[in-house]
Amino acid sequence: MYNQGAVEGAANTESGSRIFVYEVVGLRQNEETDQTNYPIRKSGSVFIRVPYNRMNEEMRRITRLGGTIVSIQPASVLEQLNGQTPVVNAAPVETANSGGNGQATPVKVKSEAKGFAKSPAEEQPKNKDNQGNTMTQAKAKKAHADVPVNTYRPNAPFIGKCISNNPLVGENGIGIVQHIKFDLSGSDLKYIEGQSIGIIPPGLDKNGKPEKLRLYSIASTRHGDDVDDKTVSLCVRQLEYKHPESGETVYGVCSTHLCFLKPGAEVKITGPVGKEMLLPDDPEANVIMMATGTGIAPMRAYLWRMFKDAERAANPEYQFKGFSWLIFGVPTSPNILYKEELEEMQQKYPDNFRLTYAISREQQNPQGGRMYIQDRVAEHADELWQLIKNEKTHTYICGLRGMEDGIDAALTAAAGKEGVTWSDYQKELKKAGRWHVETY
Repeated sequence: MYNQGAVEGAANTESGSRIFVYEVVGLRQNEETDQTNYPIRKSGSVFIRVPYNRMNEEMRRITRLGGTIVSIQPASVLEQLNGQTPVVNAAPVETANSGGNGQATPVKVKSEAKGFAKSPAEEQPKNKDNQGNTMTQAKAKKAHADVPVNTYRPNAPFIGKCISNNPLVGENGIGIVQHIKFDLSGSDLKYIEGQSIGIIPPGLDKNGKPEKLRLYSIASTRHGDDVDDKTVSLCVRQLEYKHPESGETVYGVCSTHLCFLKPGAEVKITGPVGKEMLLPDDPEANVIMMATGTGIAPMRAYLWRMFKDAERAANPEYQFKGFSWLIFGVPTSPNILYKEELEEMQQKYPDNFRLTYAISREQQNPQGGRMYIQDRVAEHADELWQLIKNEKTHTYICGLRGMEDGIDAALTAAAGKEGVTWSDYQKELKKAGRWHVETY
């Protein structure tokens, strides 16, 4: 059970009661959760504020809803992290059914908030497509306890410099997407493929307070694009949308700052964070990757580690011999980010790397509509299902949350041919650490 004494003095108060934050995974949708204010998700963590006098009751309630409590932290710890963790309040007392026989899951209190959730800022903190939506991130696996996390925090960021800032969208493509490389010389910032870093843009927000950080997936391997352990790279799309009331075009603060950053300019960097999207250590693993837009960022890091000559030379202990398959969804051909790199690796390692595009505005699905990534998954569902059943296979999904339902539908059909219930099988994959999702 939680250690009350370890957090009692640190917790803040609300209406005279100390407040704690539960990190919960696995909440399922049912008639009871339909009546709650919890943001039920297919995967990922939910953060719930709980007064001290309701802790046991809320534990029982979460258990009845199928959830598992990953950690309990005093709310003040999260506030020290500059408000990076979005939380929801526990269900009102009058709707919290305190009956039942649910038993609380034993948890440990964290003294530091590691692997915290993403900022709910106006701009998508993860850079999968930077569309200003809230990220879904699943529970970090205990197997990665030695992964570096939070070397630099918001109150003491590392001041890096932009080395280069290059466009990734071709002529007649849609939007602005940049590959940006930063100098980490003199820092202690170490990271591995699948993690993220935070960027704190300059200036004040609309409330006159310093801008909060935004998190972006790292697009380079642990050795950096120059394979010298001195850089980190991001793939950033400029957020652009129409204001729902005024119709005025609005641009994201941090993404605009980054997309137009000049070489030599300083930038505040925090992190690294994240353990959900890490590659397995097994060089004979199979890796399925499904990405939309800038969700390609972590996939690029994986593929460089697997197939780039300089990377392979730098990692004699990891020589990839398995099979990887990238299904990449974009709106137009000029929006195929890192196209030359991807196709070069495919040509050089045809037996180990398969590349499939879903170009929505240029290709049609069997029904005559636009070809989205979920349509490609449906097209290859039987083959993907056979691969997923292999215990060496890990699947990574990164980008628009809208693709998840279509992917699940396709795999439900494929698994159903063998009498397997996909939703149950998927839960086992998640427990085994073989199903990795970050969508928004």
